[in-house]
Amino acid sequence: MAVLVGRKAPHFSETAVVNGKDIVDGFSLDQYLDDKYVILFFYPRDFTYVCPTEIHAFQERLNDFASRNCAIVGVSTDTPESHRAYLNMPKEEGGLNGVTYPLVADLNKTVSTNYDVLAGEYDYDEEGNLLAHGNLVAYRGLFLIDKEGIVRHQLVNFFPIGRSVDEAIRVLDAWIHNETHGEVCPANWEKGKEAMAETTSGVAAYLANH
Repeated sequence: MAVLVGRKAPHFSETAVVNGKDIVDGFSLDQYLDDKYVILFFYPRDFTYVCPTEIHAFQERLNDFASRNCAIVGVSTDTPESHRAYLNMPKEEGGLNGVTYPLVADLNKTVSTNYDVLAGEYDYDEEGNLLAHGNLVAYRGLFLIDKEGIVRHQLVNFFPIGRSVDEAIRVLDAWIHNETHGEVCPANWEKGKEAMAETTSGVAAYLANH
């Protein structure tokens, strides 16, 4: 698994469904550069079980992310038509109706591969026939990307394990605090709690009081 933290987020330009209905070609994260933070998350498949709980959970906290100047973008290896059909399905039937942030269609699996969250792999047999080992869908990857397009946090879960939106917000708050105040955030830090100066004396003073 590649560690992308501290590196430029891999570029992509793919088809996405935006505003819950519109299929848009050439969608990329370049539109957010120098303007917004981005939480980019991958999920395995449309029309499944854990995935809609996560997708709706991000939608329910969309205003919290917006207040922090952060865009949410989802990605799976499904087609754009599948995304749109899923977005049109009522929530009470397991669908995504009501979700408004972009869902990228990584149909060629290049985005998932470049972010190194694609489960399974291609191979060839002795006769040169192409084989696929495992399901060629995305793990539950999540990446916090700053305004300069640099990955500052990444998390990858196996298929059955849903992610915490609260934790995504906490990490975003910690990065914003560091950018704004130059302080580092200790274990279990949350917005509004005391941080520490990035010096020996600053750390010592913090530990002495906790």
